[in-house]
Amino acid sequence: MAHAIRISEFGGTDKLRWEEVIVGEPGPGEVRVKSTAIGLNFIDTYHRTGLYPNQLPLTLGMEGAGIVEKVGPKVKDFKVGDRVAWANPIGAYADVLLRPAARLVKIPAGVDDKIAASIMLKGMTAWYLLKRTFKVKKGDTILVHAAAGGVGQILCQWAKALGATVIGTVGSDAKAAIAKKCGCKHVIVTSRENLVARVKEITKGKGVPVVYDGVGKDTFEASLDCLSPRGYMVSFGNASGPVTQFNPGVLAAKGSLFLTRPTLFNYTATREDLVAAARDLFAVIKSKKVKISINQTYPLRDAAQAQADLESRKTTGSTVLIP
Repeated sequence: MAHAIRISEFGGTDKLRWEEVIVGEPGPGEVRVKSTAIGLNFIDTYHRTGLYPNQLPLTLGMEGAGIVEKVGPKVKDFKVGDRVAWANPIGAYADVLLRPAARLVKIPAGVDDKIAASIMLKGMTAWYLLKRTFKVKKGDTILVHAAAGGVGQILCQWAKALGATVIGTVGSDAKAAIAKKCGCKHVIVTSRENLVARVKEITKGKGVPVVYDGVGKDTFEASLDCLSPRGYMVSFGNASGPVTQFNPGVLAAKGSLFLTRPTLFNYTATREDLVAAARDLFAVIKSKKVKISINQTYPLRDAAQAQADLESRKTTGSTVLIP
């Protein structure tokens, strides 16, 4: 019998349940996949708490990797035995699951399943942030919050490979060392340094053209003050809670700033964009320009502990759940 981590009500990690599930035959356009690894992400906690509501009961999890067990009708691009990875739709916290073939990509030779499972959401997020939302180019100086986190580590390495100077923020000296290894030329420890003052010092008063902020409430206002005129505030996450009651007139007062709240799902909505994102991501991984640190692994049945550790900032880099 297959198993999955599911919730029947929103709330804390105590709402997560390890349950038996019935996985049927793949329908038209579907494949059945045996999971080999599942990525852990902050968005999983948003789904658990109901910040991003879904219909209940719900199997959590956005990204994973596995092996195709069976192919449904009208599926032409995949066959039994293919190694595949995905980042959408929800439901990855399962040892066997059905996936729409249109949302799968093949894992290339030389990329481990655990690596693939840990980068589909975080890595393709870094892809659209750097290449689509604000196109980072050689010579840019950018600010990346939570530089030692899962997205942060990929984002910083990739930005450096593109020729950018990266300023990263972290919460401790231990995480500062990680951020340095991931390509940050400057690291700001926000627990004891003034973010805005340090950014202005580093940029000689100019500010940065873009801030990548996955933290949310705790960093939002200071991030705006780090921007140069007509800079881009890219708010892509809510690790400290959502930003509320924002007055858009502030953007004018602080220099005609741009504010965007992008999601991976909009940037990979078409098959063409999904394949392009995965192709670029796997290429930068295979080239070693971006190295993935899987610093924590947990059995899938211990997803509650994994989420608790993630929320309490006990994790660094990527975390993988093993079925």
